[in-house]
Amino acid sequence: MIQAHHPALVTAAANAKPIWCVDDATWKAVREGLAAAARAFADASGFAPDAGRHLVLPDGKGGIAGCLFGLGKRNAKFFDPLLAGKLATVLPEGDWKFAEAPKDARMASLAFALGSYRFTRYRENKKKAPRLVVPAGVDAREVLRIAEGVALARDLVNTPANDLGPAELEAAIRKLAKKHGAKVSSVIGKDLLKKNFPLVYAVGQGSEREPRLVEFTWGKPSHPKVTLVGKGVCFDTGGLDIKPSSAMLLMKKDMGGAAASLALAHMIMDAKLKVRLRVIVPAVENSISGIAFRPSDIFKSRKGITVEIGNTDAEGRLVLADALTLADEEKPELVIDFATLTGAARVALGPEIPPAFTNDDALWNALAIHSMKEADPLWRLPLWQPYMEMLNSRTADTNNVGGGHAGAITAALFLSKFVERAKSWLHLDIFAWNPKEKPGRPEGGEAHSVRALYALLTERYG
Repeated sequence: MIQAHHPALVTAAANAKPIWCVDDATWKAVREGLAAAARAFADASGFAPDAGRHLVLPDGKGGIAGCLFGLGKRNAKFFDPLLAGKLATVLPEGDWKFAEAPKDARMASLAFALGSYRFTRYRENKKKAPRLVVPAGVDAREVLRIAEGVALARDLVNTPANDLGPAELEAAIRKLAKKHGAKVSSVIGKDLLKKNFPLVYAVGQGSEREPRLVEFTWGKPSHPKVTLVGKGVCFDTGGLDIKPSSAMLLMKKDMGGAAASLALAHMIMDAKLKVRLRVIVPAVENSISGIAFRPSDIFKSRKGITVEIGNTDAEGRLVLADALTLADEEKPELVIDFATLTGAARVALGPEIPPAFTNDDALWNALAIHSMKEADPLWRLPLWQPYMEMLNSRTADTNNVGGGHAGAITAALFLSKFVERAKSWLHLDIFAWNPKEKPGRPEGGEAHSVRALYALLTERYG
């Protein structure tokens, strides 16, 4: 169901055209080294090495000599590490190579691969994509596995809910698990109540598409236990606390947490990291019907904590609560959950920077380093315990929403009630969407945070 995507990278090509990456300090020397026809064309075109600017050069015989690509000012306050991703959208078809290896050849190759992504399930893209020869010294398989994982997440998020409901998400999970030899199981419909996943069932009970909890395991049981939990709300109307129509336009992406967990799982399994991986996805649709759950309803969670529903549009934390409880029961070394959880996170940090929550300072310090290295930004927000009182309920152990302030923090605090045995826990409140195109980041679905996390896990368990 989900399209296969192969980033346009090759390890060799005999007739690859050169790409000259130039900044304000190197442009003069590169210009002097060009053939006369190409140099004259660059001058006549007024080329300057502004960041992201490109110019395809003629060879004087009706062909292409190569391409100039601007990097901007060498000492600029900000340089986009994924700038080379723009090349994948502007170069003519054919094989290309860097005339000189960039300072960070791996990141430039990855940026190109990420920028080559196209979502073509519903509209064919007849333009053939350019291909980049991976520079010497760059592990092409490593770059490809990262790009493949990101492409998988993008495909899932970009697919509309009429073609991606809970059953279809389960099918995608099973396809990935089969590819890597992982063991899959699922609990569907009213069996969720029999197996003690009452919050997952409550959120999904209003939809004709049966809710489910899908999980798979991979790796040797003796290896450190790493568990990924992904919010799989395939569409969110808000429930009886219905969203305005404008807020529903992007709700196909409310399963972006599940997509991110699968992207990271692919990278882990393809790299054969020495972990016992477990992935848990509660897959539901939050719909409106006569049997949908209601504001002020009270449910007993898998953990035994009773939850009063203060708002049916805060459904993601409910399905995560049961899933995190399940993850926590085996006392894993690390639990990571991904969720498109709160608008408050976007108000605080915008669409590009997901907040991260953890009480493990060492985990955060290591992740912050990889976040910078991988150009995959994250920012830590506090699990501020005094705000826990905002979740108080007069009739249950907790409410599912806080008092209107610090929404991302109170959501994380709610989730923290369901994790106590894991050695470390990390919660990521991702947007899973690029609102506009940037180099290496096409408009549409995105796998925020997974590249940084893969780098961290590779360092620990590679």
